[in-house]
Amino acid sequence: MRNARILFVVAVVLLAACQSSGNPPGVDVSGVFRFPLSSPNFQDTGMMPKVTGCLGENKSPELAWNSMPADTRSLALIMTDPDVPGDIPFTHWVLYDIPAGTTKLAAGTQVGVSGLNDTNNAGYMGPCPPSGIHRYYFRLYALDVPSLGLPAGATRTQMETALKGHVIGVADLMGRYERK
Repeated sequence: MRNARILFVVAVVLLAACQSSGNPPGVDVSGVFRFPLSSPNFQDTGMMPKVTGCLGENKSPELAWNSMPADTRSLALIMTDPDVPGDIPFTHWVLYDIPAGTTKLAAGTQVGVSGLNDTNNAGYMGPCPPSGIHRYYFRLYALDVPSLGLPAGATRTQMETALKGHVIGVADLMGRYERK
C-alpha cells in the first residue's frame, strides 16, 4: 500500500511538471517530425522586443521556419502564455490554414485565417503581463491537410480538436516579455 502511495505521488509530481512546461495543451506531438522556428527579433528563450507587446505597437514578431516535412499541406500557429494565474495558458494568437509554401510571417502581418485569442478578438494580441517576466510559446504545426475546415474566428480549443490526426511536424519558439 505504501509503495502505491509513493507511486501515486511521483505520478502527480511528474504530471504537474509536464503541465507547467508551457507547451500548448490538447495536441499530442510525441513522435512527430521537429523542424526549426526562429525570429530575427529575439533568440529562443530571449526577451521579445517592446514593439511586440501592449506597451509598444502590439506588433507580431517576424517568424521564420524551414525544413518542414515534404508532405506538408498547410500550417497552423498558436501563441500562449503559461505564466498567467490558473491552469490554462492564455491564448494570444491562433492562426490556421497557412499555405504550405509559406516559410515566414513578416512582423505585424499574418497569412491564413485568424482565430480568436483569449480576449475574444481575432488576430495577434501581444504580451502584456501584469507583473514580472512571462514566457510566450509559439508552436507551429505542419499538417497533412490543406485546410482545417474551420470558419474564421475559431478558438484554440476548436483548432486543437481539428488538428488531431493531422499533425506531421511541429516547431517551437519561446520568448520572454516584461512589462516595464
